[in-house]
Amino acid sequence: MAKKYFYITFLFCLFSLAGFAQDGKQQGNDALGFYPNPVTNGKIYITSKTSLDKEIIIFDVLGKKVWQTTTSSRELNIASIPPGVYIIKITEGDTTATRKLIVR
Repeated sequence: MAKKYFYITFLFCLFSLAGFAQDGKQQGNDALGFYPNPVTNGKIYITSKTSLDKEIIIFDVLGKKVWQTTTSSRELNIASIPPGVYIIKITEGDTTATRKLIVR
């Protein structure tokens, strides 16, 4: 029973920190992000103030990399990722954003 509470507490802390994690130079609250969240149609749209190539890495809650790509497009098809809770890291130039991603 204690093990179950440990995992719940660990996941809560992980998601709390991931929602606020920011690396690199940030030019505003919405300089780099994505929508919609939760994802229901298998596509996300990346918001950015520039049009540089973006590296996208998606991790599961245990930190295992499940998907990685580089794109110049603002639309990203993630339909191959099974439903669940993930961490998405988007890097564009010197700016990096790390957020929680929910796929339904």
